Amino acid sequence: MFVRVLFISSLFLVFLLSIVNASDIPTFYNLSFDADKAVHGIIYFYLAYLGFLCQFKLSNMNIAILVFMYGLFIEIIHFFHPYRFFEYFDLLANLIGVTIALLLIKLKNNKAY
Repeated sequence: MFVRVLFISSLFLVFLLSIVNASDIPTFYNLSFDADKAVHGIIYFYLAYLGFLCQFKLSNMNIAILVFMYGLFIEIIHFFHPYRFFEYFDLLANLIGVTIALLLIKLKNNKAY
């Protein structure tokens, strides 16, 4: 139950941070290109892995797809947002984070104890 509350809260927080003016968050606004993409990867790794731990009645692949689609939805909002920009590299970083989480959970689940 706690993991699901944390997951939903994290989705909400990521959404809020994604729609405010980027300059209102100086820590993130001043990141280099590489650091920004690393942050995207880490955030989407975290969201996907947390989603897997929730044990929803969905396959891990479906959770991974939904988390990636969530990131795509946010990037589409950025396309129309006056102070944000749609970036393909953000999507790529999100995909890499989600993919690493999926690979890690597969390795964890297939590990013999």
